[in-house]
Amino acid sequence: MKSIHLLGAVAVSVAFAYSNAALAENNFNRIASFEVSTNIPANMDANSESSSEIIAATEDGMMLIYTDSPLEALGFIDIADPSAPKPAGLMKLNGEPTSVSVVGGNALVGINTSKSFVEPSGHLAQIDIASKSAVATCDLGGQPDSVAVSNDGKFAAVAIENERDEDLNDGEIPQLPAGTVTIFNLENGTVLCDSKKTVDLTGLAEIGGSDPEPEFVDFNDMNEIVVSMQENNHFAVIDVASGEVVSHFSAGAVDLEHIDVDEERAFTFDGAQSQRLREPDAVKWLDDNRFVAANEGDYNGGSRGFTIYNKDGSVAFESNTSLEILAARAGHYPEKRSGNKGVEPEGLATGTFGDDTYFFVLLERASLVGVYKDTGAAPEFVQLLPSGIGPEGALSIPSRNLFVSANEVDLIEDGGVRSHVMIYELQDAPAAYPQIMSEMADAHRPIGWVALSGLVADASEPGKLYAVNDSFLRAQPSIYEIDATAHPAKITKRIGVTRDGAPAQKLDLEGITLDGEGGFWLASEGRTDRLTPHALYHANAKGEIKAEVPFPAELLAVEKRFASEGITRVGSGDDMVLWIAIQREWQDDPKGQVKLVSYKPSTGEWGAVRYPLETPTKGWVGLSEITAYGDYAYIVERDNQIGSDAKIKKLYRVKLSDMVPAALGGDLPVVEKELVRDFLPDLKSLNGYVQDKIEGFASDAAGEGFAITDNDGVDDHSGETLFFSIGKM
Repeated sequence: MKSIHLLGAVAVSVAFAYSNAALAENNFNRIASFEVSTNIPANMDANSESSSEIIAATEDGMMLIYTDSPLEALGFIDIADPSAPKPAGLMKLNGEPTSVSVVGGNALVGINTSKSFVEPSGHLAQIDIASKSAVATCDLGGQPDSVAVSNDGKFAAVAIENERDEDLNDGEIPQLPAGTVTIFNLENGTVLCDSKKTVDLTGLAEIGGSDPEPEFVDFNDMNEIVVSMQENNHFAVIDVASGEVVSHFSAGAVDLEHIDVDEERAFTFDGAQSQRLREPDAVKWLDDNRFVAANEGDYNGGSRGFTIYNKDGSVAFESNTSLEILAARAGHYPEKRSGNKGVEPEGLATGTFGDDTYFFVLLERASLVGVYKDTGAAPEFVQLLPSGIGPEGALSIPSRNLFVSANEVDLIEDGGVRSHVMIYELQDAPAAYPQIMSEMADAHRPIGWVALSGLVADASEPGKLYAVNDSFLRAQPSIYEIDATAHPAKITKRIGVTRDGAPAQKLDLEGITLDGEGGFWLASEGRTDRLTPHALYHANAKGEIKAEVPFPAELLAVEKRFASEGITRVGSGDDMVLWIAIQREWQDDPKGQVKLVSYKPSTGEWGAVRYPLETPTKGWVGLSEITAYGDYAYIVERDNQIGSDAKIKKLYRVKLSDMVPAALGGDLPVVEKELVRDFLPDLKSLNGYVQDKIEGFASDAAGEGFAITDNDGVDDHSGETLFFSIGKM
């Protein structure tokens, strides 16, 4: 591939290479996930917020060390067997750790002890890893951010950010005191506090020049330091020996086109931003003359990608929107962040594995890692890796063929998933993720998708499926055509669900089935507090709604929020009956029983049977899907738990002959169910934590069963979507 310097369709072409790249050999695949809360000692509350942020490894690669800001601690993970990481303890610190690096048997930790924004303070702590004790403390004179150690082990550098108060003067800079870079000599792995050199960075940047805010530092083999100044949109290169700035330059700006800039709960990718400041966060040398920067933005910018610079400040490569397009195609685009900085590239790692130098770009809001090979010119896109929520730190361990990400978000207060460290191995194998990915809608824009719910198979073509999205994309209700014979499966087409020529409003599509005449029946879960009706919708092949069937008064009288979660068709013509799975118990249901509701379009008759639920160990259990195949109705039953708390993710079947509906309002018969499959092993197959919402299931024309999970629109969710086959029914 020829070198690409700036933007447009050529840079976007990187996105089209995904299918071939993912099927190639030599890919990173996740082999383990470690929930960092398991490191919380018995004398602390296990429900305390805990977070893995910046991460390092011992020189033998057998132990991981991460900063835990909420607990003001260092965490340790034993990865002697990287596929089975073990908790190795927590060390409390005197302040908030911001970064960690390792030299010899010591961890060097930047610790923030600031009283306020105008009184920043901190120190560099040297921690003996074996004993988990502090052996030295060097005052930094300010609030530290990034810590790095030179490749020869002779120097340490700390970015002293002295961050701004975003509530003061609308966050405008300058806000003194100014930040600096501090350099220490190291001797046999020991930091020499008296050797401290402070590098003045004031007067360099055009933006807030009197108030530099260094963000990230990294060493090359010539013992030069590159430092990013994010808010200042600037870089400096420092000679370690002299402590002098040998060059500095603006990070520059980029013209962005075909991006999603409005948070309208729809994917449009029709916006543009002219001369968008890059505002880099993490920066890493690729060799002695080039470095790569993740352009997160924080002040007045954020260009949604990464840039490779030559040391003289010239741009060697600009990714433009290509990585964001890949995230959208993988279902990881965070639409609720469109008006901010999109996927927000933040962290970076590099590593040479054999003859290949890789770099890893962490997308904070998309919870993805983009993997690239450095070619010396335009990088070669390799793959996307699924991460936990909010990847913050990462490192490569080439000696063990490993890559590691630290994901900072802990949703314990919301009953959600905890912070995780994830471990990947470079394997002679195809990429295991993504399992489903969309094609491009046109030359510049992807078919955007998230939050897939109901699933149905084409009646005649094996491997052809249709899915719908739920109310997360409430301004863009859609039917997606899926080619499940591709690897990964492909979303080949989006059919908008419309009413009177406009996107249909007030829908929460949770179920889809064929009408037998080329169109669809759709089930929408109602919610009275949002004026979303409980209803069925009949749409043609173009997605145009031709009829609406509201739930009858007998159902609405006992309505609760959790309603239609799937729909299937039994029979055809005048004998056709639609069956709707109701997610949770309603007011007239005995505890532990939910309704399967029937509707006969030819007569308008409604009826129901009751379905017995499993008893949850935590939270609630309900239904997610119903699909008829052969003599049975197959029903997805799940709890609402995620990660280690997830226990019930199952596929049951009920004989259609037993589903004889009784009139609503009277006594309803209770059907018997038979277990077909426990989905937990499937949900653990990618070695991540168990996703809570397995939402769709269908059997195709050849009798092959497919299941899919809902990723909640990448909102307090990792965005990970699992799409898999369970084989012949």
